[in-house]
Amino acid sequence: MVCVPCLLLLLPPLLRVSADTTEPCELDDDDFRCVCNFTDPKPDWSSAVQCMVAVEVEIRGGGHSLDQFLKGANTDPKQYADTIKALRVRRLKLGAAQVPAQLLVAVLRALGYSRLKELTLEDLEVTGPTPPAPLEATGPALTTLSLRNVSWATGGAWLGELQQWLKPGLRALNIAQAHSLAFPCAGLSTFEALTTLDLSDNPSLGDSGLMAALCPNKFPALQYLALRNAGMETPSGVCAALAAARVQPQSLDLSHNSLRVTAPGATRCVWPSALSSLNLSFAGLEQVPKGLPPKLSMLDLSCNKLSREPRRDELPEVNVLTLDGNPFLDPGALQHQDDPMISGVVPACARSALTMGVSGTLALLQGARGFA
Repeated sequence: MVCVPCLLLLLPPLLRVSADTTEPCELDDDDFRCVCNFTDPKPDWSSAVQCMVAVEVEIRGGGHSLDQFLKGANTDPKQYADTIKALRVRRLKLGAAQVPAQLLVAVLRALGYSRLKELTLEDLEVTGPTPPAPLEATGPALTTLSLRNVSWATGGAWLGELQQWLKPGLRALNIAQAHSLAFPCAGLSTFEALTTLDLSDNPSLGDSGLMAALCPNKFPALQYLALRNAGMETPSGVCAALAAARVQPQSLDLSHNSLRVTAPGATRCVWPSALSSLNLSFAGLEQVPKGLPPKLSMLDLSCNKLSREPRRDELPEVNVLTLDGNPFLDPGALQHQDDPMISGVVPACARSALTMGVSGTLALLQGARGFA
């Protein structure tokens, strides 16, 4: 028996397939999206075989331990290479299970023969040590890797250990609700092609945690950095972390953080010269923070607590300035921010607060079904 994700990757004769079973997996009429949710105490894992024709596949393990599949982890996927290459799957989400690290690596090795581009790991507990690093990466050539609420037995070393199994070329990395973002920088290779890094929804990260997560010189191509609801404290603290990491993002999202004004006498930080877009919406600001970049193409200060219109000398030189949802423009703005359902008509700030869990990075990356 092989692991549940490997059911997508191995030949049907290896599986005990029941023609009458359509649950717990559902395949849409276009054979595009397939979803499995194995919540039964004794799940029929083989029903996942119908997902082999889909482009988007989501498999949730119902919280089960997948230790029973370890005996198949040493199977050489090369013997199934042609079958795996023929699969249409481009987006894969695996979640809600306890997965031995050895098994996860086996899945990545098998996916190395696929045309998979986007992988999401969600609500997983990865147990046990990671196998030794390969001489060269044998996993998939991903463009996007997303992780949400994934715990690792290896602590902060997990990203470096996972990275060594992936082929170069990753362009977007999204990590939310992480148990550890304190990466040992010596064990982390350079993300040469990474343009998007989203560390949103890590409320315990903070300025100091960001300093530890952004290993110096590891993100040379970074263009978009999202830190929504990430416990950021001051714009200057974020600036210091960016300077220490020597990154040059063009766009920085600090929305949905309770930002404080930089303390008087604090060392002035030099912002990345490439930075052109800064989002400070929903940050609880009662005044424009000092020490912002001197020039921006876009500055978003919407849905804060500004009681008067900012003076020109308080603002950087900016092409597009957004101030909607502040009390000086909308006297009821604070009530709407504190209680989005205060009236039957939901204003823009309340709508954004209600939907802040939807990642802006995912929205940017979502395209038409061009992978089919």
